[in-house]
Amino acid sequence: MMISAPDGAAPGQVILLNGVSSSGKSSLARQLLGDLDRPFFHIGADMIGTMRSEPQTHLLDQDALQQVLYRTRAGFHRAVAAMALAGNDIVMDHVLSEPWRLRDCLEVMTGIDVVFVGVHCSRDELVRREKQRGDRLVGTAIAQLAGTHRHGVYDCEVDTSSQKLADCSAEIRRCAGARGNPRAFDRLRTAL
Repeated sequence: MMISAPDGAAPGQVILLNGVSSSGKSSLARQLLGDLDRPFFHIGADMIGTMRSEPQTHLLDQDALQQVLYRTRAGFHRAVAAMALAGNDIVMDHVLSEPWRLRDCLEVMTGIDVVFVGVHCSRDELVRREKQRGDRLVGTAIAQLAGTHRHGVYDCEVDTSSQKLADCSAEIRRCAGARGNPRAFDRLRTAL
């Protein structure tokens, strides 16, 4: 059964920011929310993770923990899709570092206008940001680089280490408003 907006509205648009940890996705999402010309929700993978109770996860063995994390990410994809299908516009930030995550998003977001944005950042800046944040294991972002962008197809790409957030936002907004050509998600669905 396809979920639809209660008032019959068309599905909302999803601007999916894909980049490694500390690449600037959350900061860019906040910039976009202030710059976009209509209301958008920001829903990030980290936000969903913070909803899960943590006290008992340290008691799980590695396999059980991986299952919890898998279900969390799969639920995140479905929550974003459901919000969009109900007519809401979403800025989604995610790390598509495992192939199943992209395949799952492609499947659950069928029928939704997804603007797929590659968020890049230099290696040196990633390390600097991880050290500055203090809440990430230094090296996590570098380890995610190869997997996160392996598909190589985006509607637009930005680099938060060489561009101002306002310039990144302007590029994304231009891309989100462009119509006519198949979006990256549509091209990826036929390729994968």
